[in-house]
Formats: sequence, structure tokens, C-alpha cells
Amino acid sequence: MRRYILRRFLQGLVLLVLVATIVFFLGRLTGNPADLMLPEDALEEDRVALIETLGLDGPLHKQFGIFLANALRGDLGDSIRHREPAVDVFFSRLPNTLKIVPGTMALALILAIPLGILSALYRGRMIDRVSGAIGVLGIATPNFWLGILLIYVFSVQLGWLPSARMGGPQHYILPTITLGTFLVAGFMRLIRSSMLEVLDSEFVKLARIKGLSETIVVWKHCLRNALIPVLSLWGVLMGGLVTGAIVTETVFAWPGIGRLTYEAVIFRDYPLLQAVIIMDAVLIVIINLVVDILYAYVDPRIRLAE
Repeated sequence: MRRYILRRFLQGLVLLVLVATIVFFLGRLTGNPADLMLPEDALEEDRVALIETLGLDGPLHKQFGIFLANALRGDLGDSIRHREPAVDVFFSRLPNTLKIVPGTMALALILAIPLGILSALYRGRMIDRVSGAIGVLGIATPNFWLGILLIYVFSVQLGWLPSARMGGPQHYILPTITLGTFLVAGFMRLIRSSMLEVLDSEFVKLARIKGLSETIVVWKHCLRNALIPVLSLWGVLMGGLVTGAIVTETVFAWPGIGRLTYEAVIFRDYPLLQAVIIMDAVLIVIINLVVDILYAYVDPRIRLAE
């Protein structure tokens, strides 16, 4: 078990180094931030002085070496736009994203688990076809289109809900539905396929032969084993939610990590963009490490393999 955790931890460190390298060099392809920060009639001397101040005057490999050395000390640079440490800007926006995660996950689980179970139990019937249609639409519908549609219907036409920004409980409804639709579809389809596999297993047939009620067979024996692969998907999707949905937060002007990433790209804020993506990667690695550990405890085959 310890070797399993250590191997996952080392894999996470390698992933973080790769992410930092890719983000650093790709961020430079968008152009020089001095072009956005200076007026069009700025003198060349002013431009050169600003580039030197930002540390963008040296060769890329030297900039990258300085960046890695500072990153090891927890310093990911100062945001060009916000004029403060990029890590501080990230953590100032993180709570706003975390506020919509519980509602989104609750919506996904409350709808996905019953629909997935019913689809598996009544395979080929009407409930299965309806659930399948919901799953296909949920996965195929773009977040930005769904968000705009919800704003048009419930904010513009009906006037029931606010269209943007963070505020009271009503402000959470539309972003939660927009983010949760894809999760409902993904969880439901995976639960259905896992349930179908478990329902045909020998231990389920044995439980029915022993005379156990169908409720106990489904909810105690089948669902527990069917949720093992769902746990892995939960880790991936949870990481995506925590690090922020760029499209959804941009549509609803939600001041979270996703919106911050969009702003960093638009304003060519290299330090902030690097910090956001690297901190996103750190959160995803931590979440998936926790899920891997839980997976090993839930599935004895992992422990036995180690």
C-alpha cells in the first residue's frame, strides 16, 4: 500500500514539472504583455524599461531557470495586472469557485444515481430510453450554449433568476445547473454500465437464490460494487470543478478560478496564468491522489496487487 501511494505521489510530481514547462513556453506565444500595458504613443525607451522591470528581457531558457528556482520556493511571480503575488490572487478567487462545487456535485449525484440504477434495472424500457436521451444531450450540449439559454429563459424572459455575478442563493442556481448537467450525464451512463455488469455477476445471482429482497440486492450488493469505477470518474470531474470551469464562469461573470484564467489570457498576464494553471494542476494531483488511496481501500484487488 505504501509503495502504491509513493508511486502515485512521484507520478504527480513528474506531472507538475511537465505542466510548468509547457505552460511557461506556451504562454510566451501569445505576445508581449508590454504591448497591452503601454499606450500606443509610448516611447521605445518606456517599452524597454517596462520589459526589463517585468523580467522579460533575457533569453527564454534563463527566464525558465529563474521561474523554476522561484517556484520551488513557492514564488510564482507577481501578477502584472493585479500588482500582487499571483498565488495570492489565485487563493483569493478559489473560495468563489468552491462555493458552487457542493451544489453541483449534489445535483449530479441526486439525479445520476437513481437514473443510472433504474436504467440498468429496466434495460430497454421507456425509463432506459429517456435516461439515455438525457445522457446524450447532457454530454453533447456545450456549457456556453446551455448557460446562455438558461439566462435567456429564466433571467430575460421570465425574470425569475439573476443572470450573472455572485450574490445570494438565487445567483447559484443557473451556474450550478450549467455545470451539473454534464456531470449528471457522465455519472448516469457510468453507473448504468457498471450496474449492468454487476447485475450479471455470480454473487448477485447467489444473493437472489438465498432469498434476499431485491432492494437489498440492488442497494447493498450491486450499487456498492458498481460505484468503484464511479469513484475514479468522481476524482477527475471533482478536480475539474474545483479548478474552475472557464466557460461557465465567463458566461455568468462568476469571479472564480475559471474567470481568472480567462482574464490572465486576455491581458497576457504571464505570471498569473502560470500560477493559475500550476495551482490547478496541484489541486488536481492532490484530489486524484486522495481518490487513488480511497480506491485502494474500496477495491481489495489494488491492495492485493501491491
